[in-house]
Amino acid sequence: MVENAQYLDASASAPGSTTSLETAWVRVREKLKSEVGEVEYRTWLRQIVLGPLDEDELTLYLPTRFLRDWVRSQYEERLQTLWRTEREDIKGVELQVKRGLPEVPVDDLDEGSESTGEISESLPQAAAPESRSDLAVPLDPRFTFDTFIVGKPNEFAYACARRVAEKPSSPGFNPLFLYGGVGLGKTHLMHAIGTELTRTGKVSVAYMSAEKFMYRFIAAIRSQSTMEFKEQLRSVDVLMIDDLQFLIGKDNTQEEFFHTFNALVDAGRQIIVSADKSPSDLSGLEDRLRTRLGCGMVADIHATTFELRISILEAKAKASGTHVPSKVLEYLAHKITTNVRELEGALNRLIAHADLVGRPVTLDTTQDVLKDMLKAHDRRVTIEEIQRKVSEHWNIRLTDMSSARRARAVARPRQVAMYLAKQLTSRSLPEIGRKFGNRDHTTVMHAVNRVTELMDQDTSFAEDVELLRRMLEG
Repeated sequence: MVENAQYLDASASAPGSTTSLETAWVRVREKLKSEVGEVEYRTWLRQIVLGPLDEDELTLYLPTRFLRDWVRSQYEERLQTLWRTEREDIKGVELQVKRGLPEVPVDDLDEGSESTGEISESLPQAAAPESRSDLAVPLDPRFTFDTFIVGKPNEFAYACARRVAEKPSSPGFNPLFLYGGVGLGKTHLMHAIGTELTRTGKVSVAYMSAEKFMYRFIAAIRSQSTMEFKEQLRSVDVLMIDDLQFLIGKDNTQEEFFHTFNALVDAGRQIIVSADKSPSDLSGLEDRLRTRLGCGMVADIHATTFELRISILEAKAKASGTHVPSKVLEYLAHKITTNVRELEGALNRLIAHADLVGRPVTLDTTQDVLKDMLKAHDRRVTIEEIQRKVSEHWNIRLTDMSSARRARAVARPRQVAMYLAKQLTSRSLPEIGRKFGNRDHTTVMHAVNRVTELMDQDTSFAEDVELLRRMLEG
């Protein structure tokens, strides 16, 4: 690094320090290398260039934004500490991108560069590829079939995953392609398959993200060991690639994956892939790769239903050993509908809060503890939405909100919906009445008064109304 002295304010010592920046930087680098190891240092830290010291803040340069962001997220705190140790006058370290520094690829590159030395795109300098066992990410022991909550939205994908775990490379199931939105369980199922297959120790499994596949491929090219990389990957019994959509636009990595795919399938090995869309909808992938991905079993994971979300929350709450009232679980299941990870994260926060402060979980504490998360789900409440939620809660038809039926099983929910419309919207009583089958405003007023009385008299009824109000409002 010292050869890049044009970026360095090497004005020797600053007040309160007896070590020049250049000398301190040599020490900082050596400490980093000893802490993280040679491979990690070469991959991520070797290209840091010393910049100027402006008052008490030191600037360090990196050649690409990708590398800057990675070093900032993984090593910035340690860099700050090491520099403060070396120079007491340095209070902060700022990482910046410096154009014109020697660059290393970040996205993808031409495999032909192995012989020519030419790099077409940009990524951190990498060492030789690891052994086969190091190529894969360790499987998460929490993600098993036993801990996967099955419901209508995911039952087909679950059944396919089970089949592959029991009989890999079964006709019609190779490859297995799982797709669905973020946080719906694709990664969980892949880890569950891997855990099941490796239980006996007779099957070798490599699981990695598409991003890691790309980085390993580029590292092999840079170290002129692509044949070793190919042999390592193609010697596994099961290859699992998560988030394949990451390879969109990475033509050279797609090419390598395509050949790896063909080699494994032709050898009777199992391929399991996940993505956020079906193969036919992954525009940006080569046609031949999309065709091969769709030739096996394609299983989608739909958005969760209310019932599935409740089941997930009940299982997680039971496993935690903390009592979480059913009203709270229902509230969370109604409010957080798109992402199971976010749903579980919300429950974990509630449980941790209850454990730390020593107070039970209630609807009030739920809204307080999760106010930042719930705010992201806020939306304007409409009378139509109120009618739909109330109808679902009491299991009546939506048309009953506007019908002339007077049976209590219908009339009471209708009154609650009118009450909530008055509480949660800015509509006038006549406007609310028109939304409920052109009823008079006095009918709406009577419904509001009646629900208020019943809430004072019946605690269970009051809890139902309050739950609905919180789900709609909050």
